Amino acid sequence: MANDKYDYDLFTIGIGSGGTRASRVAAAHGARVAAAEEHRVGGTCVIRGCVPKKMLVYGAQFAEDLEDATQFGWTIEGKSFDWVKLRDHVMKDVARIESVYTDTLDNHDVTIFKQRAEITGDHEITLEDGTVVTAEHILIATGARPFIPDFPGKTHCITSNEAFHLDEVPGCILIMGGGYIANEFAGIFNEFGSNVVVANRSDVILRDYDFSLRDRLMQISMTKGIEFLFNADIERVEENENGTYDVKLAGHEVRTFDKVLLATGRVPNTEGLGLESVGVETGEKGEIKVDEFSRTNVDYIYAVGDVTNRVQLTPVAIREGQAFADSVFGPDEPYSVDHSCIPSAVFSHPPISSVGLNEREAKDQYGQVSVYTSDFRPMKNVVAGRNERSLIKMICDGANGKILGLHMIGPDAPEIMQAAAVAVKAGMNKADFDATTAIHPTVAEELVLLK
Repeated sequence: MANDKYDYDLFTIGIGSGGTRASRVAAAHGARVAAAEEHRVGGTCVIRGCVPKKMLVYGAQFAEDLEDATQFGWTIEGKSFDWVKLRDHVMKDVARIESVYTDTLDNHDVTIFKQRAEITGDHEITLEDGTVVTAEHILIATGARPFIPDFPGKTHCITSNEAFHLDEVPGCILIMGGGYIANEFAGIFNEFGSNVVVANRSDVILRDYDFSLRDRLMQISMTKGIEFLFNADIERVEENENGTYDVKLAGHEVRTFDKVLLATGRVPNTEGLGLESVGVETGEKGEIKVDEFSRTNVDYIYAVGDVTNRVQLTPVAIREGQAFADSVFGPDEPYSVDHSCIPSAVFSHPPISSVGLNEREAKDQYGQVSVYTSDFRPMKNVVAGRNERSLIKMICDGANGKILGLHMIGPDAPEIMQAAAVAVKAGMNKADFDATTAIHPTVAEELVLLK
């Protein structure tokens, strides 16, 4: 396999989830692989994204569980919460996972350069220290970063990157944005005792999710004390002498907050990679344009994950990295990743999960659809005296009953949806669910009892 014309068969720029998988698999196929990472091995998901965020979600959930426990006979005295203890423990585990990623690459003889890398010529990469290497194939897997709008005082704000490292839980926090990051951190800080205000420049939250789920989440969130402001773009932020911040939102009076968190989208990390030096085509937001096999318009340069013009989800990046490595370096025929019917989740309080088309999309594409729902209070909430209701929604083709979309909000929704997504992906219909015996009593049994 080795081409002695180059130093490496593959050089990966960016060692996040996608880059790690691609590098490891390519090396397992016998390729000589090197990879560069200017920050920490593991990328956004491991270091400052879904992994530490999910740990905070777990920690936040105890606020409700400890309260509910009294209705189940438990007496809990002197309970208190230590943010610093949780924060430090989370960061300790992040470091552990980072070492696992590093060890995995080391064990596959992948050469790691812990410094920035730039494409400086045809098949040529220059490292930050001036070292120049060549590679037959180059993979860009540099991910994305938080988008920071331009307004006076933007430097006073934090993003999700900094939220994991706060010295204390803010007493009052403004979260700008309406997507999954905004709603997840809104739930986290609300459970930890913050007064949370979510402000969005548009008129809805979680735009891509089914309207029934996003409306239910907003109702529950408001019941828990989270305030929502719509059509409220940020105009300016000013720091006060006591360390708080005065914020002016469009259409609203100035309000004061301890922290302002910007969760206003993410942009691909393509600046300074030297893409223009070899003519790699990018989109309006800097995203790298690729074909179904993750190949750019330059035949030896590929890209996977959030840096591309596809789906920004960690499992998708991993599958793309696997497919790239197998297709380019493996013995079998090349194959591509199917980006349709991808399950997703919002780890809000309670969580949302979804796979397939929402009701609006289904009607637009199929016309006649059948919608089945189950709106109920989970048994645990009933016993605990919590009025919070769950919702499951199945959308089917009106002509043949094929399931087009499945959506859920409630306890363990993402865990339940992972298995159900297999059935939706396989093209099963509602009759298949109806013919399946329920596991009782569970929340998941509602999937096979929908009316």
